[in-house]
Amino acid sequence: MVRDDFMTKGRLEAFSDGVIAIIITIMVLELKVPAGGTVEALRPLLPTFLTYALSFVFVGIYWNNHHHLLHATTRINGGVLWANLHLLFWLSLTPFVTGWMGGNHFAPVPVAVYGVVLLLSAVAYFILVRAILAAEGPGSKLAAALGSDFKGKVSAVLYLVAIPLAFVTCWLALGIYVLVALMWLVPDRRIERQQS
Repeated sequence: MVRDDFMTKGRLEAFSDGVIAIIITIMVLELKVPAGGTVEALRPLLPTFLTYALSFVFVGIYWNNHHHLLHATTRINGGVLWANLHLLFWLSLTPFVTGWMGGNHFAPVPVAVYGVVLLLSAVAYFILVRAILAAEGPGSKLAAALGSDFKGKVSAVLYLVAIPLAFVTCWLALGIYVLVALMWLVPDRRIERQQS
C-alpha cells in the first residue's frame, strides 16, 4: 500500500517532463537528413516534417496543460500516479504513429490510427483530471477552475468524427486534427484565473 503523504507533485511533474522530453526527442530523431543539398531533396521529407510539426504541437499542448493542472494540484495519491502513467503511455505512442503517418504519406490507416492515439490521449487526460479532482475534493479551487471542460469534450467528439473519416478523405481528417490543435493553442486561462 502506498501512503499519500510520501508522494509529491514535484516528483510526478519531473518524471512526466522527462518522459515528454524523451517523446519529443524520439520524434525529432525520425527526421532524416536529405540525401542531397538542394531544396528539391527536401520534398520527399515534407510529409514527415508536417506530421512531426503537428505531433510536436499536440505533445506541447499536453505538456502545457499538464503543467498548469499540476501547478493547481495540492494532493497526489496512488490513483493520480496511475492515471498519469496511463496518459504518458498514450503520449509515448505519438512517435510511432507520427513516423507511420508521415512515412506513408498520410495513408488512410495510419491517419486513422494517429487519430485513435489522439483520442485515447484525450481520454487519458480526462481520467487524470478526474483522479486529481477526486483527490482534491469537490469543493477545491481546481474543480471550480475546470468547470465543464467544454473544449475537452468537443475535442473527443471531433476525434471520433475524424477517425472513420480518414478512410473517406485523409485530408479532411487531418484538417480536423489541425482544428483541434488550433483550439488548444489558444491558452486556457481557467486555472490561472482561479489562482489569481
